[in-house]
Amino acid sequence: MNLDNLACIDLDQPSLEGFRKFINSWIYQGDGFTLLVDPGPLSTIPRLCEELRARGVKRLDYVLLTHIHIDHAGGTGALMKEFPEAIALCHQDGIRHMVAPEKLWQGSRKVLGAVAEAYGEIVAVPEERIRFEERLDGIGLRTFLTPGHAQHHCSYQLDDFLFVGEVAGVRCEVDQGIYLRPATPPRFILDVALDSIDRMAALAPRQMAFAHYGMVENGLEHLQIARRQLVLWVRGVAETLAVEPSRREDALFTWLLERDDQFRNIRNLPKDIQARERTFFGNSMRGMVEFVESLTEEERRALVAG
Repeated sequence: MNLDNLACIDLDQPSLEGFRKFINSWIYQGDGFTLLVDPGPLSTIPRLCEELRARGVKRLDYVLLTHIHIDHAGGTGALMKEFPEAIALCHQDGIRHMVAPEKLWQGSRKVLGAVAEAYGEIVAVPEERIRFEERLDGIGLRTFLTPGHAQHHCSYQLDDFLFVGEVAGVRCEVDQGIYLRPATPPRFILDVALDSIDRMAALAPRQMAFAHYGMVENGLEHLQIARRQLVLWVRGVAETLAVEPSRREDALFTWLLERDDQFRNIRNLPKDIQARERTFFGNSMRGMVEFVESLTEEERRALVAG
């Protein structure tokens, strides 16, 4: 894969605090084909199309969806109206929701509220233009089912390059070190998420693209960090589960700042991005709390014991 033909397109949301350097789409112009990964929500499609035109993209062959959450896939139907030859690739369980997105849209509004309204309604994708493919040998693409962040999550390997979606969580750029945060909304199951990370790590990726945010040259290291984070955070949730619910989130936040070398870099982020990450921290915690609460007392004690 020629990295000179790969570009990251920022899909900022000026109406939402800190929603910059957060959502990105990836465009790759290969030898005889062009593909795009995660077009983003409806509100960013005009910006995305403008960038594609500026880069001379007149045709899209494939639109790859890492998962069907509104901030990744909500604008897919609108983008495909602009590129009528494009075919969308998606997890099998996500296809029906993209073809008839009303339930997905209402669920997004219920969970995200004003953020979903800012993203815009989810536009349907024609049924004949969306499918699942395990591999496209003609262009060197492989699809991996990687549940964890979502049950309908996929990762894509193009030659030796990995589009990992949110398997390794959320990354933010910091001047020194690494900032990572697990992305574990309900329904989260630790073993499922760890299995997805392990299978991606087995590919030993060097270059790797996050859905949130950017590309790294040491993909395997980031996957290893993400794995350690998941285990550490679940342990932290187990240790703070007895804290009164109204104070539990602050207790876990403090617990992690003392123990997670990557997450504590939240203090080095710009203030508006800190605020965004602090909000999403609560979403990640809720998925883990539900998971830990589903365990037996013996299983929780084992977590605390490490």
